[in-house]
Amino acid sequence: MKILVIAIGVIIALFICFQLYMMSTQNKIENYPYTVVKSFENFEIRKYEARLFTSVNLGNSEYESASSNGFSILAGYIFGGNDKKERIAMTSPVAMSLEDSMTMMFMVPKNFTKENLPKPNSSNIEFTDEPEKIVAAITFGGWTSTEKIKKYKAQLVAALDNNNIQHTSQFFYLGYNPPYEVVNRKNEIIVELDPDLDISSIIKP
Repeated sequence: MKILVIAIGVIIALFICFQLYMMSTQNKIENYPYTVVKSFENFEIRKYEARLFTSVNLGNSEYESASSNGFSILAGYIFGGNDKKERIAMTSPVAMSLEDSMTMMFMVPKNFTKENLPKPNSSNIEFTDEPEKIVAAITFGGWTSTEKIKKYKAQLVAALDNNNIQHTSQFFYLGYNPPYEVVNRKNEIIVELDPDLDISSIIKP
């Protein structure tokens, strides 16, 4: 019995150490840069910089199946599945468009351009220029599911409607944690705002 207790204690200690290590490595990953325009009670308005992304269309609207397939394809590319067999640094977050045919996107590290990026082995991977944009974002924790995405998307829409903030139909899910990280998980739903919206009207107190 004593040996069993010690073994369980060692496993728990190793698990905690692994999770702390993963949290520390997350802080070193390049993130999609943005500035906060205004914070509300349960969402915020952000301005994202223009950046380059690798993307793959998944032909699926269910998060569970689309996310696994998309991550496998894009991770294969950055881990050496390209004409140069070159490893490309992981970035954060992983983005997925919320539409009938989901697209998963990895941000390209800032030291790369379309001209010097290795050519993907997979013909399904494309390079996508995302322009500067103004979005609304809502954050939630835990593990993601199709139902959770629907729930927080609805909450974001309701919050925007309550504040008379016009938005487009361009919604995205953002995931910040690898599957094996079980604590301090962070997820977001964002939506691009109406390009004709007067941002100064939002900033006013």
